[in-house]
Formats: sequence, structure tokens, C-alpha cells
Amino acid sequence: VELDGVVRQAVAGLMPLAAEDGIAMVVDSVPGLPPVLGDHDELVQLFQNLVHNAIKYGRENGKVTVSLRLQDGQLAVAVRDEGEGISPNAIPRLTERFYREDVKRSRERGGTGLGLAIVKHIVNRHQGRLSIESRQGEGSVFTVVLPAAREENGVKPAIPEPVTEML
Repeated sequence: VELDGVVRQAVAGLMPLAAEDGIAMVVDSVPGLPPVLGDHDELVQLFQNLVHNAIKYGRENGKVTVSLRLQDGQLAVAVRDEGEGISPNAIPRLTERFYREDVKRSRERGGTGLGLAIVKHIVNRHQGRLSIESRQGEGSVFTVVLPAAREENGVKPAIPEPVTEML
């Protein structure tokens, strides 16, 4: 599965929601990234959940950036928002089913508390990992790292130059 296309599909589906809050969506990718082994639809759902949360908890008239990079032979996709951030005590619990740090805001925007639990399940199923970084008042970054599909004859792909596109 080509992650660049998966991410762009997920972002495109959420553009109307982002527009309601004046949020600019940016996909920052590099050309020639290797594919990952995985289920296309599950990966779309994973990134839709992360981008949806970034929009929901981001700052009105802010920006959500999704960056794709090759990192030590793996693909790293970081979803960054400019929201209020997450308290350090809440971060370890975010992927629990039905856990919501901001219950009022989540209910107002239609959250169930299942989105990040689903993300964690899909990441695990794809033999990846999820990391969460946040600074209160500055925003959060959710990074998914997935193993790249192995290249033929053991040839590793070169690291291409970044291409940033405002959507």
C-alpha cells in the first residue's frame, strides 16, 4: 500500500470538516516512498481517525500538518495539530476504549472515545508503533511508524527531498 495516497485520501475526506473551523490542511511528503504491507481500508481509517482528532482538538483557523518520511527503513507519518495540547497524565490512557480527556468537547463534536483505540489496534495489526507527544498550549503530534515493504535484492530506497503541498 502506498501511504502517500492513503494519507491524501484520508485528508481529502475530512476537508469539509476542517473548512468549518477554518483549519488549513497540509500534507508534507517526499516522493518515492516505499510501500508498506497492509490493508488499504484499515490504513485509511487509521489516518482518518488521527486527522479527525487533529481537526476536532486543533485551534480554530489553525493548521493540521501530516508529514510522511522514511526513517531507518520505516515509514513515519506524523499528524500535528495546533490545539491546546494534552495533559501529560492523560497521554498513557488515550488509546483506551471510551477514554476521553475532554469529555464535553468530545461530546459536542460527536466523539465516542473509540477513535484512538481503533488506531492502536490497526497500528498493532500492521506491526507498527504509535507515539504521542504534546505540549499544553502548543498542540500534539501523533506519529505512526510502519515497516516499509522490503525492496527487491536488499536494495534500500534513497531518502528523497521533501515536497510540501497546501491543500
